[in-house]
Amino acid sequence: MTGDRILLFIPAYNCEKQIVRVLEQLNPGIMAMISKVIVVNNRSTDNTEQAVTDFMHAHANLPITLLRNRENYGLGGSHKVAFDYAIEHGYDYVITLHGDDQGQISDFLPVIGKGYYRKHDCILGARFMPGSKLEGYSKFRTFGNIVYNFLFAFVVRKRIYDLGSGLNMYSVDMLRSRFYEKFPDNLMFNYVMIMASEYYGHDIKFYPISWREDDQVSNVKMAAQAKKVLAMLKEYYDDPGVITSDYRDKPIERYEADVV
Repeated sequence: MTGDRILLFIPAYNCEKQIVRVLEQLNPGIMAMISKVIVVNNRSTDNTEQAVTDFMHAHANLPITLLRNRENYGLGGSHKVAFDYAIEHGYDYVITLHGDDQGQISDFLPVIGKGYYRKHDCILGARFMPGSKLEGYSKFRTFGNIVYNFLFAFVVRKRIYDLGSGLNMYSVDMLRSRFYEKFPDNLMFNYVMIMASEYYGHDIKFYPISWREDDQVSNVKMAAQAKKVLAMLKEYYDDPGVITSDYRDKPIERYEADVV
C-alpha cells in the first residue's frame, strides 16, 4: 500500500460490453494500491448495471461499490458525484478510469508506485504525448485533438498534451473547495478543468498512456462540440473570471447517487 487512501472512480454509461473488461483490470497488483472502487452508473439504459452486479457477486473480495445517479447527470455530473464522494469519505486521491475500456489503469502503476502523484495536484493521462500509444484512433481525430491542445496551451500558458482522456488522478485537497460544481455536466467538463488549472494555479502534470478504440460507442458530437469549445475558450481568454460562472445547461443543487 502507498499509505494514502486512493479511490478509483469508474464512470459507466451504456457500456455493458466493456465494463467487465475494465473491472478485470483490478488484479492484486493494482488493488494493493487502491483502497476502494466506485462504479457510478449514469442511468444506463442497457445492462451495464447488471454486468457490474454480476462481477461484484463473482468477486466479493474486491472493495467495489456500485452507485446509480439519481438523474442522468452526464459525464461531468458523474465526476462531481465521485469527487464529492472522495471528499466526504476522507480519501486522499481519486483516480478516474472510464468504463468503456479504452484506457489501462496499469499505465499509472509507475505514477502510484513511485509516489509521483504526490508531487502534483493532478496527473492527467495524455494520449498525444511522446511515449503514448494509440490504437484504432483516426488520424483526423488525432490531428483535431492536437490542434485544440495547442489552442488551449496558448490560452492557459502551459503545454497541454490532452484535454480529457479517461485516465486521470486528482488530489482531494485540490478538489476540496468544490470549484468544479458549476462546470459543464457533459463531455466538456474536463476542458473547463484545464482552464481552471491556470486560473486557480493548480500544478498539473501530463503522463503518457495507451489508448484504444475497437467496440466502443462514442458520445461525442464533434462539429457541435468544437464550436462550443472554441466559444468557451475565447470567453476565458477575454476574461478569465468567467471560470467562476455557471457553465451548466441545467443547474442542479446536489449531485446525488444511491448505492445499488
